[in-house]
Amino acid sequence: MNQAEQTLISAFLPEGILEYFELTQVDKESKLLKIHLQEKDISPVGYNAEDLESKGLLPEVSIQDFPIRGMKVALCIKRRRWTVKNTGKIISRDWDLVRKGTRMTTEFGLFLKGIFG
Repeated sequence: MNQAEQTLISAFLPEGILEYFELTQVDKESKLLKIHLQEKDISPVGYNAEDLESKGLLPEVSIQDFPIRGMKVALCIKRRRWTVKNTGKIISRDWDLVRKGTRMTTEFGLFLKGIFG
């Protein structure tokens, strides 16, 4: 996606979401816009990429966002999960740790925490 497209798309999504999620699909139905987002394969804080093996995605979660041009908006979000190679433990990103970092606004962190707990 070029810079102009990314700037436009980010204006319609929660601030900071494109740092962690990739836009994969947009479906336009009668009065509903479904925006599909998939978590990028970026290692969670505290883990090195070589210590993890991606184990695919968790089931999709759909939440309602603010309307765009009179259409309801559903954000259809798929989170990633990994296996820690030396322990076999399944992990996913800890959104509390991400929120406390400097690259994420509190609003976006709370938004994700509300979705994923």
